Formats: sequence, structure tokens, C-alpha cells
Amino acid sequence: MTEASKLFNIVIESSGAVFCGMAILLVLYGPKIERRIRGYFLWYFGGCIALSAANMAGLVMSGLPGKGWHAALLVSNYAEFLIPTALAYLITHYLLSILDAGKKNKTVRRGMLTLLIVHTVLLTVSQFTGLYYVIDPDNIYRRQPLYPICFVCTSLMLINDLVMLIKYRRRFTRNEFAVFAIYFTVPTAAVIPQAVQYGINFSVFSTIIAGLAMYLFIVRDQTERYENEQRENLKQRASIMVLEMRPHFICNTMMSIYYLCDQDPKKAQQVTLDFTEYLRRNFTAITKEGTIPFSEELEHTHAYLAVEKARFEDQLFVEFDAPCTVFRIPPLTLQPIVENAVKHGLSPELGPLTIRVVTRERDGGSEVVVEDNGPGFAPSDDDEPHIALKNIRERLNMMGGRMTVEQRGEGGTRVAVWVPIKIGE
Repeated sequence: MTEASKLFNIVIESSGAVFCGMAILLVLYGPKIERRIRGYFLWYFGGCIALSAANMAGLVMSGLPGKGWHAALLVSNYAEFLIPTALAYLITHYLLSILDAGKKNKTVRRGMLTLLIVHTVLLTVSQFTGLYYVIDPDNIYRRQPLYPICFVCTSLMLINDLVMLIKYRRRFTRNEFAVFAIYFTVPTAAVIPQAVQYGINFSVFSTIIAGLAMYLFIVRDQTERYENEQRENLKQRASIMVLEMRPHFICNTMMSIYYLCDQDPKKAQQVTLDFTEYLRRNFTAITKEGTIPFSEELEHTHAYLAVEKARFEDQLFVEFDAPCTVFRIPPLTLQPIVENAVKHGLSPELGPLTIRVVTRERDGGSEVVVEDNGPGFAPSDDDEPHIALKNIRERLNMMGGRMTVEQRGEGGTRVAVWVPIKIGE
């Protein structure tokens, strides 16, 4: 190996070690991923740093006279041959943890561990017998005729992993499949330039690059899973909010209809229709995903208010100033806000409650404001209305919108919902 190629290899190895150090920091302080997976990558990049250090040490110490350098070269070469197989076992372990194939998983794991132990034993024997390589009296590394045998155990591990990846490909997510495909293809591709340009070591650097790509795909996969879980959780919360409609509201409405049947049958019929419409829209909202036209949410709110106004004729007044209606909004947004205002504001001890609903275009989006002149409520209260508002806020945040809740200076509460144009398109 010429001095130029030695220097080039040292630059490659040192660059790889720096990349691995940055990757470890990213694993520790970057986007959060599962603790188990984070552990795999810490071991992987730590092993790559050790491998780069061993390769650089071998390059620097090669040809230096003395028994001390001879012993150091043996140690560095031992690490160079052992670490890649240990990394291959680590990847197999990670692959099996995803598959979780029960007894078959344990059998394969034992087989791969056996290969790692056999490789370690033969490599240790080679240190004293020259089975794979020797360090000559001039402290120069020399391959021996049986050198190719040292790749058998590692190759069997990789073949086993590739077979499992192909056989059980349907069990992997798209990103997980890409992770292992990168692990197999990138280091293999590095063998080509290394074969053409003898003396240039691309294999370790390619293993590091493959590890970085694997980590980025895993982060992407974990992020997508987290976002999907968040969306599913919000959807479930919305469904629960609908299914857990306050029993007193249903009971009181049914009792109102019961008494109206004698006092005002015609009105009882209308309240029954309004209540049925309210229930229909509530249960329909469970099946809605994404956003709905604001006009649908407005009709839902009207149906709810029609029922409440029948019960509280002289105590509840609602004003609508909604010239802006051509936009979309998450289902169960406006109606629960109005319902909260009614529940908090209506009381025999208080005067009539007035609720005002206003829509307008603002800041490149659409805004819906619900104001009331009720007593208001403290933001620190941890009761049902606040849980409902928290649910609405979370769903809006997921879609790029926002919601603010504040006390009005003249009394009551003001809730403002803003959605961007992209939701309205």
C-alpha cells in the first residue's frame, strides 16, 4: 500500500468515525424513537467507531518496528475481523425482534449466536497460528491461504437475514423493509470500487453510511407511526365524546317532550324532529374523517340549539353573524363549543344567556368566534367542558389550525377557532 492510499484510507476512516459520533448524538438527543431501537443504533454506531479506530490504528502502526507494535497490530486486526461479524449479529437480532416469530425466532437467534462464537474462536486461534493472516517480522499484515474462511460465518448471517427479509417481507412496514435493503445493498456496492482500486477501504465507510440511512428511515417510520397513533387517538376521543353525550341533556330533553305532548303537541313534534336531527348528526360525525364543510357543522349546531331553546325559551338567545361559510372544519368543533357555553351559562340564578356566533376571513384563513355573556369558567378547571375543548384544540393543531379561549372583559367567555386556507380548499 502506498503512502497516498494509506493517507486516503485514514481520511475515510476518520470521516466515518466523525459521522458515527454525530449519529450517536442524534440518537441520544434527536427525535425520540423506541428505547429498544435506540439501544440497537447506539451499539451499532459505537461498534462502527471502534471498527474505524482499529482500522486507523492498523494503518498507522503497519511497518513500525518493535514487539510492542507487533502486539498492537494483532489487537487492531483482531478487532477489524471481529466487529463486522458482531454488527451482523446485532442486525440479525434487530430483524428477529421485529418478526417476533416465537420458537423459530429463538432457534435462529441461537444459530446466529453459534456462528458468532465459532467466528470468534477461529479468529482467536488465528492470532496464534496464522490461520487467516500473520503479522510478519517487519510488522506488515499478510493474508494466508485460508483467509477466505474468515468470511464464512458473517456471510451465512447475511444470507440468513436476506432470506428472512424476503420471506417475511409482508410483516415489515415500507420503511423497515427499506432499512434492511439498504443494509444489504450499500456495503455490497462498496465492494466494487474496492475491488477495482486495491488498497482503498470503502467497506467500513459504506457500513457507516448504511447505518445512518437505516437510522433516518427508522426515525421516519417511528414519526409516521406516532402521527398515525395521534390521529387515531384523536378520532377515538371524538367518538367517545359523541358516545358519552351528557345523560342529563338526553333525559331532560325526553322529559320536555313528554310534558309538551300534553301542553303543546305540535311543539313536541318539532322538538322530537330537532332532537332526532341532532342525534343523527352527532352519530354521523363519528364516521367523518378529516374535515367537513362548515355549513354541515353549522346545521348540527342549529339542531342542538333548537332543542335547547325549546327547553329554555326565555333564558337562551342566539345570534348568528356568519357571512363566511365556504370553508372546512374538523367535525364536532362548533357544536361542542356552543354546548359548553349553554351548560356554563344557563342557570336559574342568572339572567338570560346570549350566545353570539361570528365567522370571518382573517390572516389567510377563516375564523369562527363564539361569545357568551355567562359567568365564564376558570381555565384551571379540569371538568368535562375543558376536556372537550382540549380535544378540539388537539385536532385543530394536527391540521394546522388553532383555538384560543379567554374571559371577556364584560363577562362571559370568548372562544375563537382559526383554520388556514389549506383546510378550506
